[in-house]
Amino acid sequence: MRFADFKANAEVCKMLSGMVSSGRIPGALMFHEDDGGGAVPLAMAFLQYLGCTNRQGEDSCGECPSCNKISKLIHPDIHFVFPVTGGSIIPSSAKPTSLSYIKQWRDLVLSNPWFSERDLEEALGIEGKSPLISVADAKEILSQIAFNPLEGNFCAVVVYLPEKMNADAANRLLKSLEEPPAKTIFILITHSPEKVLPTVASRCQLVRVSSAGRPIGDGGEENALNRELFVSLMDAVASRDLAAALEAGEAVASLPSRDRIKSFLSYLSEMMRVIFLASQGLSSVAHVHQEDMSAAERYAPSLKKSYPRSLLPVIDRASMMIDRNVNQKIVLCDLVDKMFMI
Repeated sequence: MRFADFKANAEVCKMLSGMVSSGRIPGALMFHEDDGGGAVPLAMAFLQYLGCTNRQGEDSCGECPSCNKISKLIHPDIHFVFPVTGGSIIPSSAKPTSLSYIKQWRDLVLSNPWFSERDLEEALGIEGKSPLISVADAKEILSQIAFNPLEGNFCAVVVYLPEKMNADAANRLLKSLEEPPAKTIFILITHSPEKVLPTVASRCQLVRVSSAGRPIGDGGEENALNRELFVSLMDAVASRDLAAALEAGEAVASLPSRDRIKSFLSYLSEMMRVIFLASQGLSSVAHVHQEDMSAAERYAPSLKKSYPRSLLPVIDRASMMIDRNVNQKIVLCDLVDKMFMI
């Protein structure tokens, strides 16, 4: 990937290329994207520019040996870490790490760069599981960055969803995040920066990636359905119509899979963030599709400014209950009830 592929994030690309040109590259960056927002290919475009031996102004050439290896995700000095667990491809008894699934990761990123969390779980055969980044992965990272780069002038670790890193793993990485070895850079890609351990987040420079960079049509149908359900639910809440709200909750509970219900809950959580920004007059920094922004601005004036923040832990708990196979109708009924109480 090249920066030219990310016109909707032109300012971010300019900032990233400026870091390289000035030689002032932070030891740790944290890209904040919406689910499926394209932060992984953007990170690769940045690393491709960093490693390019024939840069074309503010972009990589896309043709030199370094660009070729990075574009194929086979550069020996770029390492990937993402949440895993045992599943249909690799059993739990094998104690899988990210490296165990590296082929599936490469295949997914190359075939669908703007992939979602659910796409990754399906590619790894771990649907309905609770993947995480474990101590074993942290140890693997430390061993990979212990030596000088094999090629080029840098070593990079791309961590997808650091919010799913357990505390023990995070603690092992803190020193390296704060003082990375020479020529080493960490790129963390998160959907929920507020869920990343503060000790990790504080060591990273945050970069907001606009989801508008995602090609139209990729995941659009699912997002449109989530928006439709969200509007039905919020219309009922705003008008204090409990019966209609319960009916909307029933519609969410009737989605075809637990993963789809979790997708809606993730969307609901993100929309609470957007509603909060809209209520603060900060719509311009939300970086979401116009339809989602319009929906958020529709409800922001009628809700207390504390409402989104109060609802987020309720949504998180509902998602956790879905993960634990609690009856989805009960979970959604409880969620709707708390939306009214708050």
